[in-house]
Amino acid sequence: MIVVTHLNGSQFAINPDLIEKIHANPDTTLSMVDGSFVIVREPLEEVIEIIRGYRASVLRMARDLPDPPQPVAKLAAVPPRPTGK
Repeated sequence: MIVVTHLNGSQFAINPDLIEKIHANPDTTLSMVDGSFVIVREPLEEVIEIIRGYRASVLRMARDLPDPPQPVAKLAAVPPRPTGK
């Protein structure tokens, strides 16, 4: 999530993966993939930099994750039970 500012000064977080387009006309307008629009105070170039920084931080965190633990037991076939016949 990135933090941007409404025109009234209140900040909010938005998922940058759901932004389809960004317009500057003259206010910066985020066009969302669902067809809605959000107008923010930050200039277009700043929104792009915020998104770039967010994505870089995600990649850094993914790179620094430890390897997942290896499974203790492996899957194996279970032999059929004797039927006693």
